[in-house]
Amino acid sequence: MGIKLYPKSKQANGNFNFGEILEKKPIGFPQDNGQLRPYSNLFYWAHAWTAVKRSTIGLHPHQGFEICTFVLKGSINHYDTQLNKWIKLNEGDVQIIRSGNGISHSEEILENSEIFQIWFDPDLSKSLKKPASYNDYKKNEFNFTEFDNFSVKHIHNKNSKMWMDSEGIVINEYFFEKYSSANIKIKEDKIHSFFLFDGEVSFKGLDFKKGDFFTVSKVENIEITTQKSSKLFEISSPIKPSYRTYSN
Repeated sequence: MGIKLYPKSKQANGNFNFGEILEKKPIGFPQDNGQLRPYSNLFYWAHAWTAVKRSTIGLHPHQGFEICTFVLKGSINHYDTQLNKWIKLNEGDVQIIRSGNGISHSEEILENSEIFQIWFDPDLSKSLKKPASYNDYKKNEFNFTEFDNFSVKHIHNKNSKMWMDSEGIVINEYFFEKYSSANIKIKEDKIHSFFLFDGEVSFKGLDFKKGDFFTVSKVENIEITTQKSSKLFEISSPIKPSYRTYSN
């Protein structure tokens, strides 16, 4: 597979509330007509922000999928029918809804705030038979590894506090200082999906800008270099999950 780039200009567009909430979707729904369709056990990936002081996505249902929200900047408010109350999530916090046999929720994105909402496929043939469950994880609950000129936030792996049913998922966030470099190992049986949230990075003669999405597989590693402070979000997932996914 190698390296595949999906620049911001090629990602699907979305919006809510007549453009109050705007989206770029590296992985969209079929009707979004984006360049990239679901793969591995990644079904949907949207980067969302508001163009006004605040705007709310009304109460709506989910089933089966694991719905993860990552607060990249600012704050959001969230409501779901299991907790039956509004909860505030701040920059660096992560929320997961294991939607199981059904749950409804609503999100309010506040001014100058940005999120990822990513849907994972945990094997719907099993998850649809389970009751829904929900967890919030605060920024200080995640482990960080510090290097000379960058750090890694370990959001999910087999040893993390965050609980996911979706198979083989590892989620990291990289924080690069100006003029830094890092070697990222690429697992042989994984596809690594990257979103450059801020800054610019380069590797293998390719330059990536803020908002770019790219996937890497079937190489041993990539040597990331940066000329300015940058934030890079990574999800590695199985090339071939052991179960039949919804997108299959």
